[in-house]
Amino acid sequence: MEIKQIIEEQKAFFKTGSTRPVKFRKTMLKELAAAIRNNEGAINDAMMQDMNKAPMEVYMTETGLVLDEIRYHLKHIDGWMRNKRVRTPLTQFPAVSFRSPEPLGRVLIMAPWNYPLQLCLMPLIGAISAGCTAVVKPSAYAPAVSSVIAKIIGETFNERYIAVVEGGREENSALLEEKFDHIFFTGSPAVGHTVMEAASKHLTPVTLELGGKSPVIVDDTADIKIAARRIAFGKVLNAGQTCVEPDYMFIHRDVKENFIYEYGKALEEFFPDGDMSDMNVIINDKHYERVKRLLGCGRAVIGGGFDDERRFIEPTLLEDVNISDPVMQEEIFGPVLPMLVYKDLETCIEHIQANEKPLALYLFTRNKQTQKRILETCSFGGGCINDTIVHLATPHMPFGGTGGSGMGCYHGRASFDTFTHYRSIMKNSFLLDLPIRYRPYTENKENLIRFFMK
Repeated sequence: MEIKQIIEEQKAFFKTGSTRPVKFRKTMLKELAAAIRNNEGAINDAMMQDMNKAPMEVYMTETGLVLDEIRYHLKHIDGWMRNKRVRTPLTQFPAVSFRSPEPLGRVLIMAPWNYPLQLCLMPLIGAISAGCTAVVKPSAYAPAVSSVIAKIIGETFNERYIAVVEGGREENSALLEEKFDHIFFTGSPAVGHTVMEAASKHLTPVTLELGGKSPVIVDDTADIKIAARRIAFGKVLNAGQTCVEPDYMFIHRDVKENFIYEYGKALEEFFPDGDMSDMNVIINDKHYERVKRLLGCGRAVIGGGFDDERRFIEPTLLEDVNISDPVMQEEIFGPVLPMLVYKDLETCIEHIQANEKPLALYLFTRNKQTQKRILETCSFGGGCINDTIVHLATPHMPFGGTGGSGMGCYHGRASFDTFTHYRSIMKNSFLLDLPIRYRPYTENKENLIRFFMK
């Protein structure tokens, strides 16, 4: 079907009310889960084709997270859908008040290429759970995965309910010209501006999951061996092509050399005998050339190698980096980690405060006062103390950015809320009709109003 026809048919289907019953929503979630399990081999093959992504990493960061999210929604959706009773002012007696959740309607989900399955299906789970219809737009930069997503959704759902539109910029532009009840976009801040501008023409609310330069701070009280391993994990995962990757690091001068040693050891453990053949490659030539140019900043104390034929960048640790270097001026989105040496924590805070709010922040320290100081002074989407990345791998906490790193959040209950409107409803009775609010206004009525509204 053409885009306009898909949208019109979804509009008509939503009006039938078919998506509203909890039984329907649960059935659709279960069918999506079954389709993912049945196509796990095809998903793994597509990930390998697009990004050289190892099957274990695919499950850990893509299919496993999606299946866990579905399980969480199935467990909690009954409670989320119930009306919630709230207090009613005495002046409105004998009325009762409640909040009633209803699906927003027709939604557009625009997914990126770096986690092409997870970042496409995770918001879709929220849309299904909330009772919406959806148009899903996978990324053209991961064509094999896009094709698998189209197959899974096309074989599982009717297009009148959930449809996939594949393609590139032309299809993106055509979709953004249409009116939706909500747009969920994950991608770069630059494209986020375009999405928000297009949405504003229809007064369409948006969720923007963007990115930015997420800092790591390692102080002199941290367990350097564990810190190095966990930072290396966050930087090597998906070859650093993660919106919450540790982008750059402030390292206390007293532990810098030890950190370099432990970071190198961690990489040796990750890649026995130096075999990095199962590590992700950079998604395409454009991004590969950009990341490769960043290797020229500072000096590589670990790594620095690359393979043009494979689009492979070796995990790299840079020192002698200046704030003005290109590697500190743009989101790296690759396995390159620049180090900035510090003595005073306030230096780190001043830099973070002076720049755009990051999507994530990671702090490694045993010092509780340092933890308190960072949390009180630095604004960021979310993060970890003494770890990296893993804060987003749970349905029990919402995930999202702030400022330039995004707006809105999802995961777990937050995904349901994102695609839900909560109606405030007051239900009154015909049994009693207090005359106090009606004209004519009198001094006695005013005194009573003042008394009850104190």
